[in-house]
Amino acid sequence: MLNRRHYRVKVMQTIYAMHQHESDSLDKEEKFLLQSIDNSQDLYLVMLSIFDELQLKERTYLELASKKHLATKEEQNPNLKFVNNSFFKILANHAAFYDKLEERKIDNWKRNDDCIIFLLDAIKESDLYKRYIAVETNEFKKDIFFMYDVFNEIIAPNEKLYDYLEDFKITWVDDIPVINTLISKQIKAIKSFDDSIELPQVFKDLDDKEFVRNLFRKTVLNEVEFAKEFENKTPNWDKERIAELDTIIIKMAICELLKFPSIPVKVTLNEYLEIAKEYSTPKSSIFINGILDNLVKDFQGSEKLKKSGRGLL
Repeated sequence: MLNRRHYRVKVMQTIYAMHQHESDSLDKEEKFLLQSIDNSQDLYLVMLSIFDELQLKERTYLELASKKHLATKEEQNPNLKFVNNSFFKILANHAAFYDKLEERKIDNWKRNDDCIIFLLDAIKESDLYKRYIAVETNEFKKDIFFMYDVFNEIIAPNEKLYDYLEDFKITWVDDIPVINTLISKQIKAIKSFDDSIELPQVFKDLDDKEFVRNLFRKTVLNEVEFAKEFENKTPNWDKERIAELDTIIIKMAICELLKFPSIPVKVTLNEYLEIAKEYSTPKSSIFINGILDNLVKDFQGSEKLKKSGRGLL
């Protein structure tokens, strides 16, 4: 579900938190790290379950409105196109999805239906919905395209929803874009009623899980050693002037260069420069790029850089 850059970010954040709390418990912090990654599956389920709750909330509203004493003609014969959307039907037949909701005790929208009501109102007020509901005929392809657009244009960018998710679990903040992208791709990939949504695993395989554990432990256990590798490579920077996040990023990159023989040098450099651009100071990527370039040359010259496989240098 998550990619390796995302894992690297999680490790970086965990090490940073360790520094802030002056923690030295590897087992405790590793448990927190793995839990924060595991929580991404809950976020996926919470986001996907929005559709289920939207359909339920609208169907309930239409049924209650039709039973009013002075119900209008429109309320007595409501337009059911939205609640009968093909995507809702596919999700309703997804037994594994509901089993997973129960297993992981995902009931956020049962306890916080104000978000669902807000999203439903936003959908029904949109031109997207008005154009969709105005066409009487149902077409599977158009049903899926409509839900794809609803998710990308109304649900995913909704600030109220984002605030709720952030408040509910702070570790979800960095996961939200990844999960939204995944769900968007899954909806778009549906071509027929025979298709279903494959519930993703937290880790693609055991190698990914070992990568996370090893990157975390090897970086933390060798921080002093890794710091020595670049302490003389920053002549114009006092230690106090180097952002703490930058030093963590550099140490993690050194860890990959020296302790992960199967990861290409270019991959390591590109990954950490992108992380620095997104999470550290504006000039960090330039600073880190210079440090890592010099370190790679030194490691190659001293034969510290031992990569196995073709094209890894």
